[in-house]
Amino acid sequence: MHAAAIRRQVQGVAQRIEDELGEEQTSYIEGCPSVWGELPRPDLPLVVGLDGGYVHSSEQRSRKDGWFEVIAGKSMPAEGPAKCFGYVQTYDTKPKRRLFEVLNAQGMQMNQQITFVTDGREDIRELPLYLNPNSEHLLDWFHVTMRLTVMANMAKSLRAPPPDPDFPSSQSMALAASVGEELVRLKWFLWHGNVFRALQIVDDLVVDLDVEDPAPEQAKLLKAVTEFDTYIRANASSTPNYGERHRAGETISSSFVESAVNQVVSKRMVKKQQMR
Repeated sequence: MHAAAIRRQVQGVAQRIEDELGEEQTSYIEGCPSVWGELPRPDLPLVVGLDGGYVHSSEQRSRKDGWFEVIAGKSMPAEGPAKCFGYVQTYDTKPKRRLFEVLNAQGMQMNQQITFVTDGREDIRELPLYLNPNSEHLLDWFHVTMRLTVMANMAKSLRAPPPDPDFPSSQSMALAASVGEELVRLKWFLWHGNVFRALQIVDDLVVDLDVEDPAPEQAKLLKAVTEFDTYIRANASSTPNYGERHRAGETISSSFVESAVNQVVSKRMVKKQQMR
């Protein structure tokens, strides 16, 4: 068959599948607790991870434009095969319906517990809302530690002697050591789910770094700390006690979604086939 014929048939099948999706809704929770109590005993909790990957657009004219983001996810039941799904958030008009149908295909009930693990961005954070009354949303520990690691590496750059003779290098090294220690404490509090103390340390870091005419490295670190403060405050209710969950063998990271991103995005669009 000619490539154009295959493309038309694939497009036709894809359109038929899209037409079978119901209308998008804000909430998919149906019934009341008394009705949910009469449902059959549910399976063990579903774990759903969401992450994103960037793809070149066919409209791209330079390296700086023509990118769009694909949100990929993976739903893993306690028993049975996992299911992957993906959508382009700037194009798809039914992302919540799509996720709901994936969960329904795995036997989701209104009395079943579901754990959503995401990187905490606002667009992804709102997707799992009102899909199930017994769902919980967790901030991915991997993305938290990734930001902390970046800030720790920035703090090491403060050890370099500044060009200003009024700011001795010994003070610069003392600041770097102090910031490094505070970042270690910050990570410890977040690992144990103590968001209140973690935010206090972030405030202290902002005070230490926010000086008049800071060095470029210090200004860059201050910006990263400020952004991290906004990030943690927005996800405070989704920050669990990671240490406790880890000891109990529960999910704390969306690392299992990386295989879905690789399957849906990277393998086809980036690594091997270079499709657009």
